Amino acid sequence: MELSGLYERALKFEFLSIEEGMFLFENAPLTELMYVANELRKKQVPHGKVTWIIDRNMNTTNVCTANCKFCNFYRIPGHAESYVTELPVYKEKIEETFRYGGEQLLLQGGHNPELGLDYYTGLFRELKQMFPNLKLHTLGPPEVAHICKISGVTHREALIALKEAGMDSMPGPGAEILNDRVRRLISKGKCGAQEWLDIMHEAHKLDLTTSATMMFGHVETLEERFEHLVKLREVQAKKPEHAKGFLAFIPWTFQDVDTLLLRIRGTKNLTTAEEYIRMIAMSRIMLPNVKNIQASWLTVGKQVAQMCLQAGANDFGSIMIEENVVSAAGAPHRFTANGIQEAIREAGFEPQLRNQQYEFRKMPEMMEEQVINY
Repeated sequence: MELSGLYERALKFEFLSIEEGMFLFENAPLTELMYVANELRKKQVPHGKVTWIIDRNMNTTNVCTANCKFCNFYRIPGHAESYVTELPVYKEKIEETFRYGGEQLLLQGGHNPELGLDYYTGLFRELKQMFPNLKLHTLGPPEVAHICKISGVTHREALIALKEAGMDSMPGPGAEILNDRVRRLISKGKCGAQEWLDIMHEAHKLDLTTSATMMFGHVETLEERFEHLVKLREVQAKKPEHAKGFLAFIPWTFQDVDTLLLRIRGTKNLTTAEEYIRMIAMSRIMLPNVKNIQASWLTVGKQVAQMCLQAGANDFGSIMIEENVVSAAGAPHRFTANGIQEAIREAGFEPQLRNQQYEFRKMPEMMEEQVINY
């Protein structure tokens, strides 16, 4: 393989193989890899702005039976600290989110054996009744798979019911690495790789927009990372012509503080800044049919995320008014609305507020600035 030939094919939006992707990752000079990815970004996102969103990541429950070895957030059923979020809490936090200029709730939880399809459809309807303008970016393939199992419905039946109840879009949690060897080691209680992909494909057929993620830097091999990217690309290629499918891809690094992976297996996150930037660049190159690539400032910090904007990323994600799961494993970084815009400008780009559909929003005329203790 020759680097120049692979660069040329990548710039034509051709699908590179797992082996070709690995070759680029391991052999291409970082500056050249960043250049190719940046050229692709310019073609796919010609407005040249860097987008961001105001939303809140709330949890329906912390009760979960998946037993993921990288998660410090969950509690087993019956635990003294277990909870299911009640409507007055949603009301208070949604009203606060609107005051901060947000219009969306990123709503996730765990595999709670008490909460089936009727619970979630009822919750979504109540939230939409209270807040008709609220956007619900909710659940994820593992949670949908869990709901289907305990409620005895198909993926399609569950997604239709959830959409009718108020689900506007679906995030991409629980992907980790879409390889069952890895999943057995780190998240055995979750759906397998193929079921995750099947649920996303079903969502695309129903015109539900979704995003995709990858958590790396733990027990996976480099080949398994690229297998993950190719599987996502294949699902996106299968979406109906009328569907948008995966609107964005967000790779983020395993956070190891106090996790079972660290305590039992000794698995540490050894991802370097250069390695993360390389993965961002390769995400842009390997996923030519996914328009938006997001840099995970939450896990890698401001400066590395800024570098990623020169390596193919075009989105800075959310200020995250609230985030519990990744933070519980050690992610220390935070942004306010002013802070995230300043960081984007420092990197040489114009910040642009967006909604979940990657449509531009005007900055709200009246909004409170979130107060964060760094």
